[in-house]
Amino acid sequence: MSLPPLPDPFPAVRQAGHALLPAGDAFLPDPLSVVRPAYGRGSLADLLPSVSAVLGVPGAADVLGLGEQLGGVDRIAVLLVDGLGAYQLPVAAPYAPVLGELTGRTLTAGFPSTTPVSLTTLGTGRPPGAHGILGFTVRRPDGSVLNHIRWGKDPDPALWQPLPTRFETAAGAGVATTLVTPPHFEGSGLTVAAYRGAGFTGATDPYALSTAMLGALSRPGLVYGYYADLDHHGHGSGVDSEPWRAAAVEVGELVTRLAEGLPRGAALLVTADHGQLNIPPENRLDLAAEPSLSAAITGVSGEPRARYLYVEPGARDDVVAAYREVLGSSAWVLTREEAVELGLYGPVAPGHLDRIGDVVIVCLGHTVVLAGGWEPPSVGSLVAYHGSVTAAEMLIPLLISVGPPL
Repeated sequence: MSLPPLPDPFPAVRQAGHALLPAGDAFLPDPLSVVRPAYGRGSLADLLPSVSAVLGVPGAADVLGLGEQLGGVDRIAVLLVDGLGAYQLPVAAPYAPVLGELTGRTLTAGFPSTTPVSLTTLGTGRPPGAHGILGFTVRRPDGSVLNHIRWGKDPDPALWQPLPTRFETAAGAGVATTLVTPPHFEGSGLTVAAYRGAGFTGATDPYALSTAMLGALSRPGLVYGYYADLDHHGHGSGVDSEPWRAAAVEVGELVTRLAEGLPRGAALLVTADHGQLNIPPENRLDLAAEPSLSAAITGVSGEPRARYLYVEPGARDDVVAAYREVLGSSAWVLTREEAVELGLYGPVAPGHLDRIGDVVIVCLGHTVVLAGGWEPPSVGSLVAYHGSVTAAEMLIPLLISVGPPL
């Protein structure tokens, strides 16, 4: 596969056609437009600090201005629907009409726009560069690859992600915090990294999820719930497939039960971790099938839309040149330093830098870079992907429903 070359991709991200656009309250006209993470202005990292401020946690800043709409609220439920990006809302609305009835705005995910990065960004209230969960998979110091979704107790989550979570700071201020999620997530590395400090409640289905969240709202505090199936069916069958539509129906029923069941003084916030793009088979490049792309590669991590390459000493510039020649304008091919300089991760703590690849491939348009031999073959059989910087992946909703006043 050979695409027109982009001689200098790094400066090109500032040029017309690859402009870094801020998030706003209205959708960008092109779902493939590139969106800058709006850290400190309107990102997923700003949600729980703003919620904490509304709930009276000392030192928390209401960056999103939630207090204007949530005045008098003393208990807040945050529901994260995995994969429900802002551009998926109008697709889901015919099957979940309540999503079109709630007021709201858009936020951005962080980068990469993928679940473990986003969940930790939400839970800590900090950008990825600060908390250190910098990809779906990343390379560990010993050269092995850590899959953050399948993470147990090694490495120690409290060391790998050393920042306090917003659940810890809220609980420390006397605010009750509750996490409601599938039971098998209890004690996982990602759960500890993103949510430590919250009381755990397991819920095996959407009805149990809504029941547990509403039960926790019987007292003032912060309640967080997670729904996974929309993302799952997007990956497996595609956005707007029949299984995806069935999951959207469940989302609508779940949000309706929560909104209609809110007690006095309560509010519901519905958000997501990222959106998704269906990728046609002809746009899938496997680096293992291209000799020029597999040369000098010593390790691969990340995911198909946000790929990390680790290379032999002294070979980085040759690898960058080879990938730029093949991928052309369908991806940014950046060195680690360029990716950090762009601000994709926010400021990166020195101890986290090596988790980013020597070379970072940020796929644009409908392109993915697979890594045959480095990752399970099932990765190449997915229908929808995410992880990159397009509006369809980066823009996420923040929908709000307020219960009766106290």
